[in-house]
Amino acid sequence: MNKNLLFACLAWMGLMTAQAGEVVTSPNGRISVELSVNNGQPCYQVSYDGQVIIGQSALGLKTNIGDYGKDLTLTKVDTRDVKESYDLRNIKQSYVDYEAREAVAQYEQQGQHVMDVTFRVSNRDVAFRYTIQPKKQGRDMTTCCVIESEATAFQLPATATGFLAPQSKPMTGFARTAPSYETRYGIDEPVGSNGWGNGYTFPCLFKVPSVATQSQQTPNWVLISETGTDGYYVGCRLLCDDNKPQNSNLNPQITYRIGFPQEAEGNGWGDTSVQMALPGNTPWRTITVGPMQNIIETTVAWDVVQPKYKASQAYDYGKGSWSWIIGMDPSCNFDEQKRYIDFSAAMGYRSVLVDALWDVQIGYDRIAELAAYGKTKGVGLYLWYNSNGSWNDAPQSPRGIMDNATKRKKEMKWMHDVGILGIKVDFFGGDKQPMMKLYEDILSDANDNGLMVIFHGCTLPRGWEKMYPNYVASEAVLASENLHFSQGFCDNEARDCGTMYPFTRNVVGSMDFGGSALNKFYGADNKRGSQRKTSDIYALATAVIFQSAVQHFALAPNNLTDAPAWAIDFLKQVPTTWDELRFIDGYPGQYIIMARRSGNKWYVAGVNATDLPIKQTLSLPMLNEGTVQLYQNQQVITSKVSKKKTIKIEIPTNGGIVITQ
Repeated sequence: MNKNLLFACLAWMGLMTAQAGEVVTSPNGRISVELSVNNGQPCYQVSYDGQVIIGQSALGLKTNIGDYGKDLTLTKVDTRDVKESYDLRNIKQSYVDYEAREAVAQYEQQGQHVMDVTFRVSNRDVAFRYTIQPKKQGRDMTTCCVIESEATAFQLPATATGFLAPQSKPMTGFARTAPSYETRYGIDEPVGSNGWGNGYTFPCLFKVPSVATQSQQTPNWVLISETGTDGYYVGCRLLCDDNKPQNSNLNPQITYRIGFPQEAEGNGWGDTSVQMALPGNTPWRTITVGPMQNIIETTVAWDVVQPKYKASQAYDYGKGSWSWIIGMDPSCNFDEQKRYIDFSAAMGYRSVLVDALWDVQIGYDRIAELAAYGKTKGVGLYLWYNSNGSWNDAPQSPRGIMDNATKRKKEMKWMHDVGILGIKVDFFGGDKQPMMKLYEDILSDANDNGLMVIFHGCTLPRGWEKMYPNYVASEAVLASENLHFSQGFCDNEARDCGTMYPFTRNVVGSMDFGGSALNKFYGADNKRGSQRKTSDIYALATAVIFQSAVQHFALAPNNLTDAPAWAIDFLKQVPTTWDELRFIDGYPGQYIIMARRSGNKWYVAGVNATDLPIKQTLSLPMLNEGTVQLYQNQQVITSKVSKKKTIKIEIPTNGGIVITQ
């Protein structure tokens, strides 16, 4: 053979090998991930049913011991099947069978093994994380590093649209407490922007038109987030630095990438980078793809993480009441909190949340008295705390305790001794590594004292229900206090909350919204203040649709006499822990219909934010033929499920439906 021809053939074969890459496929074969190296840059690509959803996107990390986003060689890929089962009663599904195909890709730089990327590909999700290896430098072995940034990218078609919550500028908002994941989601916005200039908070939802039809009516959906973040990393966001489509002549793409915290977060305290011991793992990047059912029903946030410690006791979840949302700061007094204990007892609720300023308006001795009184009624207390005071200007107290290990442990021992059920810690304002470590330290110390923990003014939970067994929920969303403060927020409650959060924020973690109000007005006398525009059945429906193992509802003692008896009866018995979830129908910002099961009982719930009533015949194969209770059009009636397991429903604008069997 001619030498030139031989060399050309060998070069062509080498090129073809490099282009072919390694492909990892989900157990059902519908999701595939292709790994490759492009001029020394590690890359991946995600397809669903043969359609490329995430185009060829960069992988890699930049550290102070090497740039692991360039000059790399993929040397080996080890694969195995993963089959695991776990019980977790405080998420959307109490028992999970997890099955995935795992691939560990090993990368070398200048002949030295420096990094692995582990991919897990399940039937709904792709999850991946990095492992940085110790590095030999001369005679020494480097066993720690600083991660300065990630090259991790997500390339989406320019025809996609987004449902995204902009990241706030640091040290803005109330008392300079932002960012705290409390911004309004956009609806069907074109891709390529960067929010308010600071990117977007996780999770990030995108709609990708089907290649077969380019129709917006038959899209694939993509939810990008992260899980497994603890005190050894930072909380990340999604950035779009360049809004110019790439490969514009053919299949134009927009690239988003992982962003680290902003320098000014937490009043400038802490660095934006990550300090890591080696070998060390990053959190998991997660991509859920396919029909909306995959997005709503995914459990990837918990599938790939493990508990950090054992529960010190069996934690008791349930419903509770909360005076602040209606009565604000003045309601935090001894007599009113005692009245709310009586109200919770009358509702059969587990707790009362005593909000800010209890230390000065009630005092420690009388809190102990309230706790003792609550115990006689079967009602426990949650106490509010400021996260500290050096990174925010929020004047509400108690403050200066939760950030100090000595004071925190002493305070938690006192709470344990007087029988406090849990704590709500507020005003964090940042995602840097020291702040993430503070979350973990609070949780760990609380578990030592048998306390459950709710976070507000905070970051997104990232698998924390499984990682920290006393963790309950986080706000991390534009929540119910805005209904008190803003008539405009009330006017758009169904669109911005009820039909948006089930597709985004609540998909990946327990959400402490504090809703389901039955007052007509957000005021102590129920005659003035911002006016609720959603129906009573909407309030019942969101009690099912919004998931958190502990729900402090925005109810008031007057609702025992001024709200419909059927609404009170429903909110007395609705569960807060669920065994199963099924998506039925919906579109972000328009409407949602889903079903949850608790034990043998199913709850089908829906809300509507469109301008017209939604009339449908629902197919409900989970129900039995026969009678059901139908909450619809401000009444509860007995209705029937047909032999074909169908039922006709109507959801009015700003209203809801609930079906129970």
